Order: sequence, then C-alpha cells, then structure tokens
Amino acid sequence: MTHSQATGPADLVLTGGPVHTVDPARSRATAVAVRGGRIAAVGHDEVHELIGPGTEVVDLAGKLLLPGFQDAHVHPQGAGIELGLCHLGDTVDPAEYLRRIKAYADEHPDAEWITGGGWSLEAFPGGSPTAAALDAIVPDRPVFLPNRDHHGAWVNSRALERAGLDSRTPDPADGRIERDAEGNPTGMLQEGAVHLVGRLVPDPTPEEQLAALLRAQAVLHSYGVTAWQDAIVGTYTNMTDPAPAYQAALDRGLLTARVVGALWWDRERGAEQLPELVARRAELSRGRFRAGTVKIMQDGIAENHTAALLDPYLTGCGCASDNSGISFVEPEALKKCVTELDALDFQVHFHALGDRAVREALDAVEAARQANGHRDTRHHLAHLQVVHPHDIPRFRTLGATANLQMLWAAHEPQMDELTLPFLGAERGTRQYPFGDLLRAGTTLAAGSDWPVSSPDPFQAIHVAVNRIAPDAPTDTPAFLPEQGLDLGTAIAAYTAGSAYANHLDSTTGSITVGRSADLVVLDRDPFAAPAEEIATTRVLQTFVEGRRVHAAADA
Repeated sequence: MTHSQATGPADLVLTGGPVHTVDPARSRATAVAVRGGRIAAVGHDEVHELIGPGTEVVDLAGKLLLPGFQDAHVHPQGAGIELGLCHLGDTVDPAEYLRRIKAYADEHPDAEWITGGGWSLEAFPGGSPTAAALDAIVPDRPVFLPNRDHHGAWVNSRALERAGLDSRTPDPADGRIERDAEGNPTGMLQEGAVHLVGRLVPDPTPEEQLAALLRAQAVLHSYGVTAWQDAIVGTYTNMTDPAPAYQAALDRGLLTARVVGALWWDRERGAEQLPELVARRAELSRGRFRAGTVKIMQDGIAENHTAALLDPYLTGCGCASDNSGISFVEPEALKKCVTELDALDFQVHFHALGDRAVREALDAVEAARQANGHRDTRHHLAHLQVVHPHDIPRFRTLGATANLQMLWAAHEPQMDELTLPFLGAERGTRQYPFGDLLRAGTTLAAGSDWPVSSPDPFQAIHVAVNRIAPDAPTDTPAFLPEQGLDLGTAIAAYTAGSAYANHLDSTTGSITVGRSADLVVLDRDPFAAPAEEIATTRVLQTFVEGRRVHAAADA
C-alpha cells in the first residue's frame, strides 16, 4: 500500500479528513491508520483496507487532523500550583485581585502564607502594586504573589518584615526592590529581589507538586499539546524544582507527554556546576523524560526595564536614561560556559529578550561553534522581543533556533503603556521579528511560557498570523504586520519546529508513516476559515502514541 507500513488491521483509523501532515513530501491527506502506537498509513480511501473487526474508527467529519503540538517553553508544575492556590491570572482588574486575595485568605485561615499569583503589570501604575493595598485585606499573615511573568512579586508588609527588608537593605546585583522617596520598600520586588522573600515561602509537599504537574498535563493535553520543554528544571526564586514530580509521575505511569527538562543554570556560580549538571542529566533521563538541556536566563523583561538592551531605556520624557537592563551572566563568562556545555552535548535554552541579550547569546553560540564545530546541540533562544537587524541572519549561520512566544506580538497595555514609550520609535519596530527571522532561513519553534500567558497554541498562532490579540477591540491596529507568519508556517513552528528543538523530530512533529501517532483532532479546518477566527479553534481529541489522552465533552 502506498504511504503505508506493514500489513494487517490497524488499531485506529482516522478518516474523513482533511489531514494536515506538516510533511513537505505530502502535505494533505484524508485518512491515517495507527498500529502499535505508530502511524501505519497516510492516504485516502485505500487506508480503509486496514480497518478490521477490532479497529477503532474516528470520523473526522471534515474537521482537521494535525500532528500533536509541542510547547518549546513552558512551566507546567508552576502553572499547576498557581491554579490550585490564589489564582489571579484571568483578569486585569485591581479590585478583583484584592477581592480574590481576601476570599482566599478567609477560606484558608490556617495557611501560614497567602500565595499564588498570575497578576498583570498593566493593572497598576508603572506596573508596581503596593504592600499597603495588601495590608488592608491581609494584615496578619505574609502575602507573596508573583506576577504572571514571574519576574516580579507583590508582597505585603508582613512578608517584608519576615525577610528583614527595609530602607537599609541593598538591592541584589540581579534585581531591584521598588522603594518610596525615603527608600522604604513599597511592596514590589523585581527579578533577583523576588528571592529575598520567595525563599521563605514553604515548598508544596511532594504530593501537591505531583498533583500540580498532572493538573497542568491535563490542561496541556486539552489544547493538543503532546510534548513540551520544561523551561526551568531546578529551583528558581519561588518556583519549586519539578524534577521530583516528573520522576514520581514516571514511577506511577502517569506521565503521558514527552518532556525535555531544561536544567537550571545557577547564574551566581560558574563552571563548577558542570559535573552536577552531567550527573543530573544521567539521573533524571528515563522513559518519556529527558534532561539534555540547560536553561540560561540572560536578562529580564522590558516592562520592568531589566531586559538587556544595546542602548539605554528612555525615561518618561523620552530622554535616554542610565539604565540598559541587566545581563545576568557576564558575556565572556557566558561564552565560556556555553562552549563547555556544548562540548558536553548539552543543548542550551537561552532566555534572551532584549537586543543585547540576544547578541550575547548568539556570541556565545558562535564561540561554541568555533571551539567545538557544529555539533547537533540545537541551541535555541526564547522570547526575542527586541532583535537588532544585524543579528537576524546569524540564527541561520549559527544553527540557532528562534523559540517564539507568538502571543506577545500584539498591541496590548503592557506593550503600549509599559514598553513602547521606553523603547522609542525605531527600537519599537524591532520587536518580535518573526517574518524577518523566517525570511532569513531561521528554524522556528514555538512555546507559550505558560503560566505567563495562555497555553492554547491557537491563541498564539492567531497572533502570529494576524499580529492582533484575539480579544482586542475591533479598531486595534495590527502590530508590525509585516512580521506576521502564514498559518501553515505558524503551525509548523508549533509542531515540527518544536519537535526539532526537542530532538524529537525523528519520531514526532509530522503525520508521517513510522512516526509516533501523536495526533490532534480539531473542531474545524482553520485553513478554510477567515484568519480572524483562528483563535476560536478548539481541540476535540488528543492522542499520544495512538492513545487518547483528551476528549472534549462534545467530541
């Protein structure tokens, strides 16, 4: 049989197409057969020959079948924990935040700390809420609430007292304590300063961590995500190391996704941690979990002016400031550690948001290539908010993958109020240059950064194509529309591109004979609908190795 593997009845046949294979050799089909967890045939009516008495047949009824999505930058355990605590992630109303915080505190009178998070910077003037607002509703217990991007935290006075923070406390080298005119902490902590309080918050129990991971896995499967790269495996500020939860899930046969763990690079240390990372890779890698990546956070975020820029941020009056952001790892040290990691066959996953951080990360990859040759380490840079035009062709030359958080490339309050005025007109046009990266021959992957933003790939793909947020008012202009992607390219980034970044491209990422039957059934064919409706696309069923791991109520 054409485009088939072996003979005999299939375990599963999905038919009635269309099938978007993300396979350039055969982009469309109408039927797929699965046997033993792998794709046995891709084609049309001839695939029906593999239907036997025990074959499950799924009628697509004109709805699109895709390969499973792969999220190349996500924090599942952290997201799952937030969902189970004081969750603030689906509103930007300060009054609603306070109502929820008080309600949570009242409902949990025995909780030593009130924690959770997910609030948005745009909800407060300058992105800085105050301890006083929390003191009015929770005066008796410490409150610690990271914002949605986890680069800052809102705390009350009791939390500041517990940590011993006052006007005499110096800012850490990698962060900032927001202060009033007298130098007193106001209740907002940025970057490394978050740890000053976060280190005191009790860790969730092992069972709570496992429950959080499984809660997040179910959410990701419901959005068609069948594999991901956990962007921090280690302890970072208030984020608990998810490694034990993954190991527990493996031990109990509960991990249904494929996961690559990015081991955290402690920026306060250097090469002395390399043997530990090598040992951890060997210890953790088994079954569906592989720890072959190291995560290096090179800078912060633009909204709090910690993203590393080549030129200083502007002030409120449009003048140059004396702040160009923070490079968390000194550039020469970064070159050295990336070269050593590359020689040890580690992939490096960079957080690089500002144009200086992007350049420093690319310089480090270049140093590794010069020292070690072009190894199959597939280093990738996540976020890429501001990229200097001179650095765009370097991605292809160096074999560095662009890991896109597509949902952020739109006009919304954090962009329009907290970012654009402080970048300036010219630098503002260099943001999220997806189109330029594609035209330069860059390999594109995609990730959500959940819980920073929605884990729904179609929300992100909608923005990648339209450069307009799904919930934006009808008169909202597209954000740098020349940097948009077509629908096929955006889907390929979220499937085959992320599979490449995850070193899973030989077995997943497309609907191709012999590959794993990681499949997603949609409620429509978005290629046949207006681009303005992409975000309304829903996932009806998700399969991993031919096993159904999600089914919507109306599937």
